[in-house]
Amino acid sequence: MPIPEFEPLLQSHFGLPHFRRGQKEIISSVLSGKDVLAVLPTGGGKSLCYQYPAVAKNELVVVISPLIALMKDQVDSLNRMGIAAGCIHSGQSDGEKLDVFRRLGVGGTFVLYVSPERVQKDGFQRWIQKSRVALFAVDEAHCVSQWGHDFREDYNLLKVLKTLRPEVPVLALTASATPFVLNDIATQLGLKNPARHVHGFYRPNLYYQVEPCHNDETKLQWLHQALRQTPQGRILIYCGTRSVTEELADAISREFHGVGFYHAGLGTAERTRTQNAFASGELRILTATNAFGMGIDHPDVRLVVHFQIPANIDSLYQEMGRAGRDGRDSTCLLLYAKKDKGLQSFFIQRSKAPAHIQSSRWRGLENLIAYAEGGECRHAEILTYYQDSQRLEKCGHCDICLPQSERRVVKPVFEIPKSKTKSTRSGRKEKAGPAASEVLNEAQTRVFEGLRTWRREKARELDVPAFVVLSDRTLRHLAQAQPSELGQLNDIYGLGDAKIEKFGKELLTEILLFS
Repeated sequence: MPIPEFEPLLQSHFGLPHFRRGQKEIISSVLSGKDVLAVLPTGGGKSLCYQYPAVAKNELVVVISPLIALMKDQVDSLNRMGIAAGCIHSGQSDGEKLDVFRRLGVGGTFVLYVSPERVQKDGFQRWIQKSRVALFAVDEAHCVSQWGHDFREDYNLLKVLKTLRPEVPVLALTASATPFVLNDIATQLGLKNPARHVHGFYRPNLYYQVEPCHNDETKLQWLHQALRQTPQGRILIYCGTRSVTEELADAISREFHGVGFYHAGLGTAERTRTQNAFASGELRILTATNAFGMGIDHPDVRLVVHFQIPANIDSLYQEMGRAGRDGRDSTCLLLYAKKDKGLQSFFIQRSKAPAHIQSSRWRGLENLIAYAEGGECRHAEILTYYQDSQRLEKCGHCDICLPQSERRVVKPVFEIPKSKTKSTRSGRKEKAGPAASEVLNEAQTRVFEGLRTWRREKARELDVPAFVVLSDRTLRHLAQAQPSELGQLNDIYGLGDAKIEKFGKELLTEILLFS
């Protein structure tokens, strides 16, 4: 189908005036019969990239989706537009499943949603082999890499689609994936020379802010300040464990109304009730683990707070991306304490994933910590990290570029709270207050700024975010210690053997130049 025909079909069948960034390029690759790896941000219109080909080709598109609720929402939306769609899942009766297959038997346009587990069933595979299929679409494709090794084994087995129907193109879609994860997805799915499309990671209506904290008491005071500054709209607060979601909800509900919590340990009925209450506005503030979010699309989330750091930048970006989907200004606040690394380290060590996957997760965690400790434009770093087609030098709306923004959560007056969250379980008594910055003298500052310039140029040369090279904390320690020999670099925070081998001599030269 030639490009000029795209918009009329988009308007007549989907009621949309134009494509969003990246959609047309992805759809064009799909319609040409190529395997495709596509990354579009949360709220960027991923579903259109497989729904449109079903209409354009007037054939069946099979979508592998991880959540029943997500399938139902998509089917209902398509049916309202007059586009034939259905789903097959474990919660249906035999009669309901037979009705879907009856409608499929009519032929023509149909979007069928199934789980990865359904794909592995012998009967379904036999049906796939004899059906006329235009496209297989793997939605939330990061699950193939991020989840498949630990939680849902059947995601690792989706390569069977290429075995059953090697001639049918596969579209792998996700909201966030690094080049490393994209390579893993392509391998897991058996894609053949896939076209890559990475678009739309820049969210100019979001203000990114990171605040270092000594402990949970400090975090709680930052959180209270953020809540006071956000009197309108929904608020999401992400926590690392189930217990912290409950304890934090209890703590903040003493000052704020409409507070709830959500995690995978709740019963199905309770999770549904909480989701509905948050959707209706009965709950305005929700503390949650990463179990809450996939398929959730509320336009007016004005604030997303990470009370504890997530596993990696992919998770951070996806969860921050639930803010401001209506395009209005919103704030994303990451509260970072050095001890947070311990929780995520525990999760990695407990994992039964292969060694190379665990190694990649360690790198992901280190990258997130370096991002939190970094000193370059937050949005620019994200765009480079994901290798987005769009790049920036300075965004003008993050804590690095515009620290005086009206959207920034202002520094609270730190007082020892009358009541503490139970999540501070350490036996140590720590002074409440902001994390002390490492103050440099004039000579050290000169070295530090010289190292920052070197890091910026090195990051540009390697086409990686500055935090992947070295964090601000590492540069500060270098400026303070001013080592003159390679062996002394082993004592510097954030410098392991690999980075010393890669950057060590250059660092020593820069330190000598500016000292």
